[in-house]
Amino acid sequence: MPHVPGLRSPYDKSVGGLHHFGRMLDKIRLMLAGQLPEDFHRNYGLSVGLDGQLCGFLNVKFEEVEARVKEGGSDAEIAEWVFARGLRPNRTQTMVWNEHARKYGWNDRASAYLQGLKREAGGEDLPAVTAFDLIEHSEGRSPSPPRT
Repeated sequence: MPHVPGLRSPYDKSVGGLHHFGRMLDKIRLMLAGQLPEDFHRNYGLSVGLDGQLCGFLNVKFEEVEARVKEGGSDAEIAEWVFARGLRPNRTQTMVWNEHARKYGWNDRASAYLQGLKREAGGEDLPAVTAFDLIEHSEGRSPSPPRT
């Protein structure tokens, strides 16, 4: 996956304090504008990917979030809309999501899939062990941000 201008790191927590939320909104906006690179299409909104995992955690459907983003609005407005319809995570829930998200792909059901992606990219030896690691590496952000 190439670096895409306007696409945040999955580590970004500027939307609702949640890892990946801002990136998901960026991906939706880019897709709606016809600017999301083809490399990103196969994982876009998948229930087993980070988009679907986050929507499942927040108890909203990806398609509903996509439709809301299409209506326009700031990140904060869209986050409030999501929280009002699904889960407004408390501090502990936010911590649980963030830890789950940043470790996704490490010794879990996504591990084999990530290994396959690394092989496809010719990077079997990459030190990436999580989805976040692989995203950061493939988009040219190295080293990975500190784990906070």
